[in-house]
Amino acid sequence: MNLQRPNANDATRTFNRSKNVSPSSGICSRCIDGCRGNCEVFKASFRGREVIYPGPYGEVTAGGDKDYPVDYSHLNIQGYAMGANGLPEGVPGNPDTAKFPDVDTGVEYGWDKKIKMKAPIFTGALGSTEIARRNWEHFAVGAAISGITLVCGENVCGIDPKLELNGKGKIEKCPDMDRRIESYKKFHNGYGEILVQMNVEDTRLGVAEYIRKKHKLETIELKWGQGAKCIGGEIKVNSLERALELKKRGYIVTPDPSLHAHQEAFKDGAIKEFERHSRLGFVSEESFHAEVKRLRDLGFKRVTLKTGAYSMKELAMAIRYSSEAKIDLLTIDGAPGGTGMSPWRMMEEWGIPTFYLQALTYEFCERLSKKGMRIPDIAIAGGFSSEDHVFKVLAMGSPYVKAVCMGRALIIPGMVGKNIGEWIKNNDLPKTVSEFGSTKKEIFVCYEELVDRYGRDAEKIPLGALGIYTFTQKIRVGLQQLMAGSRNFRVSTISRKDLMSLTEEAAKVSGIPYVLEAYRGEAEAILDGKKD
Repeated sequence: MNLQRPNANDATRTFNRSKNVSPSSGICSRCIDGCRGNCEVFKASFRGREVIYPGPYGEVTAGGDKDYPVDYSHLNIQGYAMGANGLPEGVPGNPDTAKFPDVDTGVEYGWDKKIKMKAPIFTGALGSTEIARRNWEHFAVGAAISGITLVCGENVCGIDPKLELNGKGKIEKCPDMDRRIESYKKFHNGYGEILVQMNVEDTRLGVAEYIRKKHKLETIELKWGQGAKCIGGEIKVNSLERALELKKRGYIVTPDPSLHAHQEAFKDGAIKEFERHSRLGFVSEESFHAEVKRLRDLGFKRVTLKTGAYSMKELAMAIRYSSEAKIDLLTIDGAPGGTGMSPWRMMEEWGIPTFYLQALTYEFCERLSKKGMRIPDIAIAGGFSSEDHVFKVLAMGSPYVKAVCMGRALIIPGMVGKNIGEWIKNNDLPKTVSEFGSTKKEIFVCYEELVDRYGRDAEKIPLGALGIYTFTQKIRVGLQQLMAGSRNFRVSTISRKDLMSLTEEAAKVSGIPYVLEAYRGEAEAILDGKKD
């Protein structure tokens, strides 16, 4: 059984001509001389390395579609007919008080200085992709009004065409970073935060120093091992000095036509849609602790860490080092997830899948906890989009996992809301939207909630932000219903006992009891007439 068929995918805008395809190679069973395409082998024969990446760059987010042997669909949520865990003290668990709207979906993270969120989700890193830049106000305001954390991803300063450096090669001025931070702060309501992520290049440019001094941000995120990723996308520049600086950092740049006289400086820049090679980040225990200390000495109250679907060894390092360094939030990102920049086959075939990675995370946390070590608050990322995903991740990782990091699922509502605004303006609403009305008040079911909260200022909220808020409300209310069904009225009371494995393989991987064994002891005690 093949888990994923190569050589043709909508992400790379390729397809097989034949209905019969070799499962292992993905090549048509009958390949003929004269075929007009369009499998990946065909397209790569004349477009070469371009076919490595999803496209068109800046217009898409892409998620791997490999069908792993075990995933979160192999778990179901337990339902109970009795009890009400987590109701406020003194409130009896009866039908009048134990209703699903009474469920508290709020969470907090941090070692000492906590950040509260209204829902246990936050955005993935929205950084140097064109989608993030172009839609930033929608994403930032949407996260702010939803009361969740927004992660400003790596390399924002590095690609800002208006970036100004001082004589020491450090940031003097970065208008795009300023815009991103200020957009979130404008509607921030005390829940969640904006945190900026740093890779190797960000550290060299002095991003931490800049955002701490100018914007007084209290949290910053380190990213481990940027690794073999490349960022696609043409970078247009309008000064020779800026172009040469970007070229020196590893970018392929395309100059403004006015720089034609200097075209020789850009002879490597003939490729118009690709690519920047990112520097590798190598991790050592000593350098990690030194960097955390340096950031705290700069005045950051919280330091978080983002790590990926690396081997078991790197996962152990991340958890132990984060414990020792008192990291405020450790985000562990599994395969395949989604991206706006990673090579497509890397998305499909690289790294530990999220379900397995979370199972290992729980195992390692338990081991360190038994040694008396405090475990940092943990978030899990890697392909989540719905409220049942959130519940399962929180339950499977209890008590260590506090939140779910959502990438594409929180990007899409921002783009949908923005596009609805354009469609309204151009009188071009698709039937999927117009069936609910023709104005934003009619279309967006949560619009009046924001009018009640912000009054006239609600008109200043971009529609992409309204889309993110509406989607977040769906996640929050859906989670309330699932939590009420499992008799959990606070996120902190959700536990691994609230899950069952539907397959024996899932039970083996996760340690969650198989459906025919879960609560068997209690059931047999009842059948035998024994009391609890």
